Amino acid sequence: MAQDHPILAGDHASRWMGIEVDRAEYGSAQIRMTLREEMLNGFGIAHGGMIFAFADTCFALACNDPAGDGSTITVASGGDINFISSARRGQTLTAVGTVRARAGRSGVYDIQVTADGELVAEFRGRSRTIPNPARRAAPPAEQPAEPEPALPSGSAQPSAPQSQEA
Repeated sequence: MAQDHPILAGDHASRWMGIEVDRAEYGSAQIRMTLREEMLNGFGIAHGGMIFAFADTCFALACNDPAGDGSTITVASGGDINFISSARRGQTLTAVGTVRARAGRSGVYDIQVTADGELVAEFRGRSRTIPNPARRAAPPAEQPAEPEPALPSGSAQPSAPQSQEA
């Protein structure tokens, strides 16, 4: 299941979708899931958002290096999908993702989604590698405010400035 893969350990959406990881390595991945009734639209076919989310999960697995030190993560900077055919309840979707290009902190990945071997969608994701926000140093603890110096005994407290009306 999705939570068995370290990159998806806290991914509640992938867990809810029932995604299973067949393989995931830096630059390629393959996952699958079975379409359930709550994943269908009003026409009784797979909701496009479910297919997009499924392909996006494959994209995440392909563009993140599980052997990395965790100081960076790779996230989507954009994604497009073309729906080719529909899928129905009970069918098993498979997504296969492959890196097309990587340069510096950017990458392009293609993901093919099939249902029982028939092409359902083509997804293209654009990635960006960024510092891992979970690894950022915690802000320094707030220092207590310096106490105001005490006024000599019998001195009046300074008053707020008075407004002058014309």
